[in-house]
Amino acid sequence: LQVVRDQISHCTVKLRQTTGLMEYCLEVIKENDPSGFLQISDALIRRVHLTEEQWGKGTLTPRMTTDFDLNLDNAPLLQSIHQLDFVQMKASSPVPAPPILQLEECCTHNNSATLSWKQPPLSTVQVEGYILELDDGNGGQFREVYVGKETMCTVDGLHFNSTYSARVKAFNKSGVSPYSKTLVLQTSEDTQSEEQTLPFPVPLERSQLRRMSPFSSTLNLQPSFSGRSYFELRSSAHQLSLHSSLQSLNSAVAWFSFDPASAHADIIFSNDNLTVTCNSYDDRVVLGKTGFSKGLHYWELSIDRYDNHPDPAFGVARIDVLKDAMLGKDDKAWAMYVDNNRSWFMHNNSHTNRTEGGITKGATVGVLLDLTRRTLTFSINEDQQGPVAFENLEGLFFPAVSLNRNVQV
Repeated sequence: LQVVRDQISHCTVKLRQTTGLMEYCLEVIKENDPSGFLQISDALIRRVHLTEEQWGKGTLTPRMTTDFDLNLDNAPLLQSIHQLDFVQMKASSPVPAPPILQLEECCTHNNSATLSWKQPPLSTVQVEGYILELDDGNGGQFREVYVGKETMCTVDGLHFNSTYSARVKAFNKSGVSPYSKTLVLQTSEDTQSEEQTLPFPVPLERSQLRRMSPFSSTLNLQPSFSGRSYFELRSSAHQLSLHSSLQSLNSAVAWFSFDPASAHADIIFSNDNLTVTCNSYDDRVVLGKTGFSKGLHYWELSIDRYDNHPDPAFGVARIDVLKDAMLGKDDKAWAMYVDNNRSWFMHNNSHTNRTEGGITKGATVGVLLDLTRRTLTFSINEDQQGPVAFENLEGLFFPAVSLNRNVQV
């Protein structure tokens, strides 16, 4: 580095001298008296040539190469490594005690379960978080469904009429606690006339979860009835299969309302959140409160008001779907949008299967989500609208609607 600094200093001096010579030459060239210029021109030319020769004699050649011959003496380091002595230190704090599930605060509703837990009253060990685990509802392996600092968690999208086992453990920097006692819980199997949540522990025999009061006439979720087919299909074999599947819904009906918490701010709720409209001319999205991940599900929505031929959309969506655009504009929604004459299916802003037949005030739109076959089918006034709309569906889906101020459902 010192050699390079010296060369830089030398080159800087040479550059300064050369720059001064160039400025002097420029001033001489400006001389108006030819005789005066001729008197100094020879000396000036020799001086320029001399400076040029000095630059060409290696002034700009590096005095040091980039190759260095280095020898590392690692003997002292190796000696120190061999002299290291490791001592096991005691943990700064013990692992937490197993959490306690608070049975009085645990409940189920439809296909969702809420669990609550706490640390033992006399425990003073610091806890950094908790891990909640559920099995698959068939006695299979446990899997993590929540990791965090909260002491309450709601798990959505469980299977209806199924028995799940739940357990929780705590952790800190020192390690993980043993599991809490395992809690057995049952999701909804049937409906009665009033809403009720089930406290734990739930007996293993079937227990009935009573539903909320039914939807009003403006938005009516209906169970299937024996002898009634919701769709008229071209294939008789398909029709029998679909009709049989719809009849099976008698054993598990989930009653739900629209969800203000996840809806766009422009959505207007009434009738105990069973009726929705919008205060904007742009389409806005609202979801149902219950999500589905397994099984066969059917619900109907009635058009309470329909002005100026708008395009409301009906279908299913992920919880994080766009709320300020028509349903189906992004890849988080699968929908049918319809006007007074025709309908289209839409997912990820792709429009398919234009079908004649629209809606008016008083029309009924049916949505059939079959997560066994992984399909989605729509109907208008109990007649199937177009072919099977979407296939290969998988995951957690919420009933969804998009509408503007010209529609009320």
